[in-house]
Amino acid sequence: MECESYFDCVAHEWDRMRAAFFPDAVREKVLEIAGPLPGALAADIGAGTGFITDGLLERGLRVIAVDQSQAMIDELKRKFSGHKHLECRLGEALELPIESGTIDYAFANMFLHHVDDPAGAVMEIGRIVRKGGHVVITDIDKHDYESLRTKHHDRWPGFRREDLGAWLHDAGFDKVRVESLGHECCADSKLYPECSAISIFMASGVMQHVLTERGTLNLRAGIRCCS
Repeated sequence: MECESYFDCVAHEWDRMRAAFFPDAVREKVLEIAGPLPGALAADIGAGTGFITDGLLERGLRVIAVDQSQAMIDELKRKFSGHKHLECRLGEALELPIESGTIDYAFANMFLHHVDDPAGAVMEIGRIVRKGGHVVITDIDKHDYESLRTKHHDRWPGFRREDLGAWLHDAGFDKVRVESLGHECCADSKLYPECSAISIFMASGVMQHVLTERGTLNLRAGIRCCS
């Protein structure tokens, strides 16, 4: 089963599954650190059924929620039916359906380990963030639990934190921080006995450059094309 098909199948029970993977405290910690301002435009990339979106709407932000699974988008629309500050869009990690340089805050929670090209996905997130805008990515540290790749269709067994820092720098972000979030994934051993708790990290940064297209940065000293 492909990753997209997997999420289509589990969309109706994703909120219950997510709660067993990681607690609501993850969202609260992320938003506390990011400090998003009411009225700003945020993107929730890999939004699922709206875990991060929920907190952003509560804080008065306008939100574009993007996911590759139509079933997840349908669940999200149902949960937030009629909310005037939410727009849901179907889209892929490397071709986000968002105009370049328009987003004040970009969030990607537990998204990258489901993406074929995580470095490219970070670059694409950089494309949509305006100069001075913020990015916050939360994901899991590198692990050796193969069951997460076979049972839950993870593409990657977590990441090294230094890689996330390098990808953010390459995407044009400055003031990059990669640190422990103080929470763990797979903490509910009753539902997921096949793996132990895996630490969750947060990678953040502020956009310093304008990305004109994926992989191209407009720098003060000229133009650099990234491989």
